[in-house]
Amino acid sequence: MATAMIKAVFFDLYHTLLGYDPPREELQANALRESGIEVNPETLRRPMVVADEYIYQEHSRVPLGRRSREDQMAVWMQYERILLREAGIEADDQLIREQVGKMRQFNLHQVLFDDVLPALNEVRKRGLITGLISNVDQDITSLLDKLELTPLLQVVVTSLDTGFNKPKPEIFQEAVKRAGVQPHEAIYVGDQYQIDVVGANQAGLKGILIDRADYFADVADCPRLQNLRQLSEHLD
Repeated sequence: MATAMIKAVFFDLYHTLLGYDPPREELQANALRESGIEVNPETLRRPMVVADEYIYQEHSRVPLGRRSREDQMAVWMQYERILLREAGIEADDQLIREQVGKMRQFNLHQVLFDDVLPALNEVRKRGLITGLISNVDQDITSLLDKLELTPLLQVVVTSLDTGFNKPKPEIFQEAVKRAGVQPHEAIYVGDQYQIDVVGANQAGLKGILIDRADYFADVADCPRLQNLRQLSEHLD
């Protein structure tokens, strides 16, 4: 693909640009250890991606912030149930409820992945517009400021300010409109196949999958990156 054809590169936020320190799998493993279950944090990485897929689908259907506390609890119970099942850990509702309670106490310190700033600077160096498209139901302005992303992102579009969640085409269309480009002139990079890649493709953008946990090994109908350093190969 020639550089001249691409004018903008948009990114997802959570698990694409932003991760956690310590990693969530370590926090989950510690919580399980407190309940008498020993597990290697690394073995939770792929199960966590499966559980994340469930959360993303639920959030795209009805944002969690708009749900009752009971419904939110049911969703997080199912998240934990999926995570433990995929990790091969037998769990009854009591253990699942305990884990959800501990999850709510996690001190999730949000950090950028090491490859984020080099990737954003590479995109900008090529004269391309950089942007963000994220399903969030709260204002992320202060978060982007804290992560020092604000000066690197020319367009920021969220489900909060558009009223549409990915994978609906309207949120992608609003982003390219604000960037002043056509959909086929834009790339979208995200960590979820259905919501990010398929959603972007259906809106006319080129979806690229960032697969840090090597979970989507069977996906062959879109570019798949292990890290954002590989993005430059798709800008030429």
